[in-house]
Amino acid sequence: GVEECVKQILQKHHANQKYSLFIGRWQPLHQGHLALFDKMRQEGRQILIGIRNTGIDQQNPYSVEERIETIKKQVPDAEVVVLPDIEAVCYGRKVGYEIKEIKLGEELEKISATEIRKTLKG
Repeated sequence: GVEECVKQILQKHHANQKYSLFIGRWQPLHQGHLALFDKMRQEGRQILIGIRNTGIDQQNPYSVEERIETIKKQVPDAEVVVLPDIEAVCYGRKVGYEIKEIKLGEELEKISATEIRKTLKG
């Protein structure tokens, strides 16, 4: 009935689910990114990927739609949202979440999306 449908919608959209947020251009999505997501999965965390809406130019060759499609194929368990082009992540005090840097090891941290894009142009 209608009441049950409303209840299900509210539960889905107002559930107290927590996510680990990753904000990036994802131009292109690469092994270093996937390793970051895997690290958080190993901690039992859900993944939320925020795509910075940078537009398309020489440094950002992929559209938002292309990036969403790639992410959903390679990271099907993640939630994906499109964000305005973020210039800073700011917070004022401890507000219930942490700022966490994830170290993956030297080889994965050497991966550069800028360098990958250069190879795609040629």
